[in-house]
Amino acid sequence: MKLLESTSFEAINNALHIMTGDTTIHGRIESYSCKMAGNDKALYKRFTSEQAPTDLQALSPPQTLQDFSPQLLRSSLSGDEGATLCDTISRKTLFYLIATLNSAFEPDYDFSDAKSHEFSKEPSLQWVLNSIEGNLSAVAGEQYHKIRSALWSTIEDEISLNDCDIYSYNPDLNSDPFGEPGCLWSFNYFFYNKKLKRIVFFTCRAIKYRSNGPRRVRCHQRSDREPAQRDQQTDQVGPNSTPSWTSVFTKKQTSSSKTVTSNPQNTLT
Repeated sequence: MKLLESTSFEAINNALHIMTGDTTIHGRIESYSCKMAGNDKALYKRFTSEQAPTDLQALSPPQTLQDFSPQLLRSSLSGDEGATLCDTISRKTLFYLIATLNSAFEPDYDFSDAKSHEFSKEPSLQWVLNSIEGNLSAVAGEQYHKIRSALWSTIEDEISLNDCDIYSYNPDLNSDPFGEPGCLWSFNYFFYNKKLKRIVFFTCRAIKYRSNGPRRVRCHQRSDREPAQRDQQTDQVGPNSTPSWTSVFTKKQTSSSKTVTSNPQNTLT
């Protein structure tokens, strides 16, 4: 997956670092071309070695329906005899989602072994918007409303939201890289425009900071090396600090890392 550079996205990402009281929002949007790059071809070959790219994999129930209406979820995903129905995804599209995660967080995290049940297909753009808006508004309030229009117009210009299939990454508790103390909520959405062969990835979490404690080693996390120096600095968030976006996930321990930063000169107007 090739990262598509965007000064508009950089400005939004600066604004999505929001501090309010003892809670900080870390948000990031990135655009990726589905053109394979780097190690993608080798991973894709291995990924489709036993199953064809068009073979379908089962997904978990939509996250937004679970959040807003568990009763509706049960009724909409049940057959006449009570058998649970679920969405499916082709191996090729699943590969795009996994490759996007790898590109967004390499070399700090490796999602190559992620399974289809860790993802969901969201049935409605409006439900996704409501979920994101509800989370950001509840914590950031007026600070979020100041950037709301610019955020969604920038995403719309990049990906044409109404033409997208929307997926979310929702690992179980043992695999959840957000399952650390202090995380109030988190989300990871993929807006996939098949016609444009492009994915916009929107990841965000809210952290209530407290004294540091021991961290668990989670699924997809490597622990064979000492954390990079940048990882030690990431947890020290202050009013003038710029977040390292790989802090969205608990770091895998490695001797080298890539820092994704925003240009502080880019501001929203």
